[in-house]
Amino acid sequence: QVQLVESGGGSVESGGSATLSCAASGSPISMISMAWFRQPPGKEREGVAAIDRNGRTSYAESVEGRFTVSRDSALNTMYLQMNSLKPEETAIYYCAAWVKDFGLSDLDPRRYSAWGQGTQVTVSS
Repeated sequence: QVQLVESGGGSVESGGSATLSCAASGSPISMISMAWFRQPPGKEREGVAAIDRNGRTSYAESVEGRFTVSRDSALNTMYLQMNSLKPEETAIYYCAAWVKDFGLSDLDPRRYSAWGQGTQVTVSS
């Protein structure tokens, strides 16, 4: 199974940008579907963006046009470029991979069985 390690979190001002990375090992990312999730304090984990094995991307409506998910197969790493960040987007951001239920949406956390440890993103107003 794939192992995932996120990096790139930190503090950013409202309206600012940040880029998260998710380094994978154990499987070529070009052969698997992956996604980004976030969990704000006291709230449930929610899907942010996903990229499938064919490179097709999908986004939560709340981030459409501001966030971009991409991958670098040579580095076996997935990225999340986040622009125009808002304070309410303060959360722990997780990457996920290894689909265990193909019947679920790309942005449903129950779809994936491999998770990273998460990286904190704090957006200050």
